[in-house]
Amino acid sequence: MIHVVVTGSESVGKSTLADALGAHFGALVVPEFVRGYAAAKGAPLDFRDHGPIAKGQMAFEDEFTERAQARGDRLLVHDTDLVSTVVYCYHYFGRCPEFIEDAARARRPAQYLLLDIDVPWVSDGVRDRGERRAEVQALFADTLARFASPVTHIQGDWTRRFDVAVACIDHLLSA
Repeated sequence: MIHVVVTGSESVGKSTLADALGAHFGALVVPEFVRGYAAAKGAPLDFRDHGPIAKGQMAFEDEFTERAQARGDRLLVHDTDLVSTVVYCYHYFGRCPEFIEDAARARRPAQYLLLDIDVPWVSDGVRDRGERRAEVQALFADTLARFASPVTHIQGDWTRRFDVAVACIDHLLSA
């Protein structure tokens, strides 16, 4: 099965693009665990939250992988993954639990679609890094490079983002 992860800083259209790709390819989409976790907590996340967040994300990924396999799917789209947990651990706390980094490397997908910050930032009550998007985006790029991950950088308007992502996934599926 081919796993493709849509990733990047806050408010770059990850969820929107992941859902559009899932619909286009008839694929399941692994949701982002941390958004629901943060909403349920009702307080700012602290360093101790990252273990449960990572375990919750892995559980989502495992569940959706099993469901996709049962359906006979060749593609599974992820709306972020553990790399986001690694990035935000470093961004907020300057460190990340080793088990999370190890798991992120072990679960490396066939392709990351790294969305650029060239679209407007939109506040939604959870996002809090609008003024630091470039810094967070650089952490994503650096982390993906450090993990030797396959990355396609995607920028431009919403139509261009979708078209580039579809072309990338078509190439993966035809290989």
